[in-house]
Amino acid sequence: MKKIITIAVLALLPLVAYAGGGWPQPKGKGFFKLGQNAIRSSAFFNPAGEVIDITTTSLYTTSLYGEYGLTGRLTGLFYFPFFVRGTLNEIQYRQSGNVEPGDAVNAVGDTDVGFKYTFLAGKPFYAGFTVLLGLPLGDTGGGRSGILQTGDGEFNQLVRLDVSGSLTSKVFASAYVGFNNRTRGFSDEFRYGAEIGVTLKKFTPILKINSVESFFNGDAEAVQNGIFSNNTEYFSPTAEVNYQWTDHLGLSVSGGFALSGRNILAAPNWSAGVYWKL
Repeated sequence: MKKIITIAVLALLPLVAYAGGGWPQPKGKGFFKLGQNAIRSSAFFNPAGEVIDITTTSLYTTSLYGEYGLTGRLTGLFYFPFFVRGTLNEIQYRQSGNVEPGDAVNAVGDTDVGFKYTFLAGKPFYAGFTVLLGLPLGDTGGGRSGILQTGDGEFNQLVRLDVSGSLTSKVFASAYVGFNNRTRGFSDEFRYGAEIGVTLKKFTPILKINSVESFFNGDAEAVQNGIFSNNTEYFSPTAEVNYQWTDHLGLSVSGGFALSGRNILAAPNWSAGVYWKL
């Protein structure tokens, strides 16, 4: 029986789970996070949404994420995966005894830079527009085989609307919708999601839902060994817990699973990081 559907690699796509939602960073203040993400998969969501077996593939991403308040309403954003390691396992055939060697690539990944403008700033709700530019800095043909990737090679532009607010003195929520324009024959995407969290002294548990839907209006070839394919789709909940160690320093861990997907790895996705509030 095929493996049960699991994760949709949220932290590795341009749909990075931004810390601020609709809230702006105050002028001169910021949020910065050093994160580590890991996914190891021997299964893949094919174009029909079915889970199929593949040669075990792993992707490990070490990244920096930041938000900085340029004004009271304008926040600068960046996501820089400065070290991405992708691997493909060795295959040993039982009958013949032949061995197909494994493969690996180490490179930077695709990077996001942009701005968020909070046009509605008042209690209890905030709303903001975000524009993100996806810079194709990753490797699209890495390793000895030339099939491993740390990026998709296309320049994309994401426009996103976030609405966030406090439901009670301890409970907060946020929701967003976005449109991602992709180049080099990649299909455009519709994105949406929501989260709800509770502030419990030093702990803040958060439940998130994120989804990507393809417009299927591009002709770039789909791949079956990673997360950087054309016509990628998923619907995925993620659980996250943040621990505020000091007034400025905190720790974060998360994990999730996909209820459905297309053209993307199907395996547990785990993330951990340390963040600093300026």
